[in-house]
Amino acid sequence: MFNAQYFRTFITLVETGSFTLTAQRLEMTQPGVSQHIRKLEQYLDKPLLNRHGRRFTLTEAGRRAYDYALRLFAEHEHFRHSLDNDSLDSGDCRIVSPGSVGLMFYPFLLGYQQMHPGLTVSYGFAFNSDIVQDVLAGRYDLGIATETVKHPDLAYTPWYREPLCLLVPADFAGTSLSELVALGFIDYPGGADYASQLLRANFSDEFRSMNHFPRQGFTNEVSMVLDAVARGLGFTVISRLVLETSPWQRQVKELTLTSPVYETLHVVTLAGADMPRRYTQLLDDFRQQRRNTLYGFPEGPHFDQ
Repeated sequence: MFNAQYFRTFITLVETGSFTLTAQRLEMTQPGVSQHIRKLEQYLDKPLLNRHGRRFTLTEAGRRAYDYALRLFAEHEHFRHSLDNDSLDSGDCRIVSPGSVGLMFYPFLLGYQQMHPGLTVSYGFAFNSDIVQDVLAGRYDLGIATETVKHPDLAYTPWYREPLCLLVPADFAGTSLSELVALGFIDYPGGADYASQLLRANFSDEFRSMNHFPRQGFTNEVSMVLDAVARGLGFTVISRLVLETSPWQRQVKELTLTSPVYETLHVVTLAGADMPRRYTQLLDDFRQQRRNTLYGFPEGPHFDQ
């Protein structure tokens, strides 16, 4: 007999890799988790796990069942939330983004919810690779990504562009590429790529590669990277969204550059999904707010180009 809860338990087990963690997450007993997996194997008439003591690996049937289960719940969640697509001020808003975006977008959404109590905001902070899996699994309706990944079940739409900023310690007096090399670079996931783009655009005759810059430090949390810069440990390149939400923004200095470079943010959804009107309104309002903040109304570049 088909039981969706068995598939939900199986998904959680694969994602946690542990019967104990699965039981804790689903508020079940460990024997209960084992029973769900056995029932699912009986229903499918195929073994799903190769058990190795307390560890396990997926069989071929297990891998296919996991992929199917993700699609099953994604379609279910999409259907459930599509029932109120026309409402601008009610319904769930389930969005996931990198921290660099969410540091400003999430507070904006909370303010929006205060004005429209019929809305419910569920927000996740994740890396780009996890955002893809979250949208595919139906955990979130919409993702904001700084990178695109080719996938037949996903659709990416450019949302807007955010300026990149080169940040140095407040007492740094240099302006040349060689002085930046001497200072060294503070890295984070994707940071070297952004730095490469910005430096190549502004020091085209001298810049060759980020390999020539000493790596003075690394953090996997972009919101913390300016702490190292403020302490004089190196320079970095981040989006203005991160700079404007950083508690260290007054303890660092932005170098003035002649050739601007932008980070393009993309909206990622399931392919073929109709975006509810409340999402369209939220995205448009936030983009307009950023445009007004950075460039003054009504001038400024079109962020959706």
